[in-house]
Amino acid sequence: MPQNLQWMLIVAGVIAIAGLSLYIVRKGRRLRQHQRAVERTRALQAERRDSMIESIRILAMTLEQEQVEPSEGCIRIKGLLDHVEPELLNHSPYSVFQTIYEKTEHMPTHEARKQADPKLIQRLDQERFALEAEHADAIHEAALAIRYYRFDGSVAASSGEPRTVDPGRSTLHP
Repeated sequence: MPQNLQWMLIVAGVIAIAGLSLYIVRKGRRLRQHQRAVERTRALQAERRDSMIESIRILAMTLEQEQVEPSEGCIRIKGLLDHVEPELLNHSPYSVFQTIYEKTEHMPTHEARKQADPKLIQRLDQERFALEAEHADAIHEAALAIRYYRFDGSVAASSGEPRTVDPGRSTLHP
């Protein structure tokens, strides 16, 4: 093989190696950038989840202390649980949040309530008050339980029941 051909092949090989090296470096940078973006997204999701859990606990406390109407508290907790741990709504005592939501879902809120006939609103309020009275004990029990619930994603524990923390023995400070 002529020496010129050998040198041309060596130069072509070096150029190919340099090109592939550059490609690998760029792919590595993109991969690291992607991994950092994924980590940031996970951190933001965890922060958002923690914020929702804190909101659930605050709402539960306001329900216990009767600072919010029971139906409103249940609806808000149900909405947050839909994002944090929706399976929990299928378990006792937390299912009352779903029950109250379903039984009040047809009732107008906000602007629709302002524009509705006052007699209809009065009738719906009476229906809501009766529903709240009927489920008062269950709402209070669920509010207390959710306040001390460990949100670790373990609803489907071996027994199939959600894990709660005994508030009397808890070291948590909700």
